[in-house]
Amino acid sequence: MRYLNQISLIIAFAALFSCKQVTKESFDGNVTVRGTLSNVPSGKLVLMKYVDQSTETVQEIPLANGDFELEVTLDQAGFFDLDLGGKKTVKLALYAEDVDLSYDFTDENSLKVEGSVDSQNLQKIEALVAEYQNQINELNTAYFEAMSKRDQEAIVGIQTKAQDLEIKQSEKVKTVLSEMKDSFAALAGVSMLNPKVDFQFIDELVAGLDQQYPNNKMINAMKAQLDDMRALSIGQVAPEIALPNPNGELIKLSDLRGKYVLIDFWAAWCKPCREENPNVVRLYNQYKDKGFEVFGVSLDRTKEAWVKAIADDNLTWTHVSDLKYFNSEAAALYQINAIPATYMLDPEGKIIAKDLRGASLENKLKELFGE
Repeated sequence: MRYLNQISLIIAFAALFSCKQVTKESFDGNVTVRGTLSNVPSGKLVLMKYVDQSTETVQEIPLANGDFELEVTLDQAGFFDLDLGGKKTVKLALYAEDVDLSYDFTDENSLKVEGSVDSQNLQKIEALVAEYQNQINELNTAYFEAMSKRDQEAIVGIQTKAQDLEIKQSEKVKTVLSEMKDSFAALAGVSMLNPKVDFQFIDELVAGLDQQYPNNKMINAMKAQLDDMRALSIGQVAPEIALPNPNGELIKLSDLRGKYVLIDFWAAWCKPCREENPNVVRLYNQYKDKGFEVFGVSLDRTKEAWVKAIADDNLTWTHVSDLKYFNSEAAALYQINAIPATYMLDPEGKIIAKDLRGASLENKLKELFGE
């Protein structure tokens, strides 16, 4: 099924930066990766460069006890994997700084990467990732245990904790990345953020890095992605949606101007959507007379399933759909590839929040209506 698990973890972070301080003005395109290895098994040391979504081998030498040295020629900053015989992978971000590392194959925790401020920055990011991963693992264990027992109260509680954890983690990451200023290491932390929620922060950070590292392929790719998302960023007027309701009448999102509107992308077949519906019903009934409206956009395939779910879940707000599943015009316009997904609009039709549900939706409504 194409919907998000309530407690999913998607962290793709890019790696350990490196060493000896060299200004960009004096950088000649050459970086040295040095290391000292001990208790080495048989195998090869392979340096691989990330190119688009894959890696290309740059150099390989036999593994051996003692020191090694690799000379790397770069045309721009990039990310690399240093594979130590398939036993350990050291991720490196290389540009204008040499790297010194050491590793004892009998001690998993013995890896040291030393040198630059960037390297220290990457260690901070790694610490955040490890902490978050451990917390998520604990929540996942509790979640699947609650699912096996069909303990709905526990499931909701864990989902709320996961949402709170995500918010707190985002603030931690943004604080750390802000302190890095123009460090290339900051790219390793960007993918720990949700671009839907933290678009403005990411946009400003990437713009700063673009000035420091012009024409960098990774930064250019990130800029292109951000440009695609810009129309859906906080503060922008939400794109128009004009689709038929269950009676076949064309309904426009803009018809609801003057109210706070929750655009709710959902479907009858989406279990997390249906589990969230009672919460939305409760909040809708509480705030509908104070200026709150829900604009439900269904990604169902059949009218029968759509209408039945509306009736079964007592969803008395505005509903539209073209019954095209994820090929829906509205889903494409709002870049929806997983549901449930929501956008909150102010009375002028501007986006003020995204992906609100559960406690986060309730808290936002309390903030908006002063209760």
